[in-house]
Amino acid sequence: QAVKAFPSFATKRFATGPAASPTTVSDELLEKLSKLSTQGLIDGLWVMGWPSSYIEGARPLAKGMKCAGRAVTVRFVPQRPDIGTDKPGGENSPEYEAFEKCDNKTVLVMSSVGPWESVGGDIKFLRLKQRNVGGLVTDGSVRDTDTMIGYGIPTFSFSTTAKQGPAAMQPWECNGVINCGGVVVRPGDVIVGDQDGVVVVPAAAAQQVYDIAHSREQIEEVVKAQLEIEKCPPGKYYPFMSGKIKPDSPLGKLLTSKGIKF
Repeated sequence: QAVKAFPSFATKRFATGPAASPTTVSDELLEKLSKLSTQGLIDGLWVMGWPSSYIEGARPLAKGMKCAGRAVTVRFVPQRPDIGTDKPGGENSPEYEAFEKCDNKTVLVMSSVGPWESVGGDIKFLRLKQRNVGGLVTDGSVRDTDTMIGYGIPTFSFSTTAKQGPAAMQPWECNGVINCGGVVVRPGDVIVGDQDGVVVVPAAAAQQVYDIAHSREQIEEVVKAQLEIEKCPPGKYYPFMSGKIKPDSPLGKLLTSKGIKF
């Protein structure tokens, strides 16, 4: 006897939250965040008590690569015959939909099913070069390394590979909430990458993160300069907790003498 199908399972839209934060990061704030180091941004999130937003394994493809932009996301899922059949194909495929949302103020973030699986290579990512994308980040790998470096796209990946991606996974969703390298990424979050890796700054907290990180970097510059003069153990001034520096501490007195607010 045939099993009765339940089409409502396929058509019902279950409850879900919005993919993107209601907060939009302005171009001005994006520019300010782009000038901070990933270490400073991590420190800012730490002071606020937010979870770590460091994308594990995303390393620059070449020396000197940096990126900063609002996230456009792509989620891959493991390959299965019906997945390949049911998802939109050709130029309507989710990754190509994402490509068309990219520009110089965005970073494409692609969530792979494994670190050695390929999210793409020279032919796919030629379109990102044409779109002048601000960066490409993945917890998977990329192909055609020399060509990718030649494209000039700041690329951060777990590694490089000669493997084909479609045998292992398929792109399934554009601009949803994804897990990349153990970190939640929402569309519109700020992605900043440098030689130390990639950090996700939640759009909802971007201004606070900037304020704290910028202040910490100012203080650290003062501390480093003083340590050069005194040639003493760093423990006299460092580490410190933003917002909790005591005025009568060595660091508090130093900052007061320099006119630095803390």
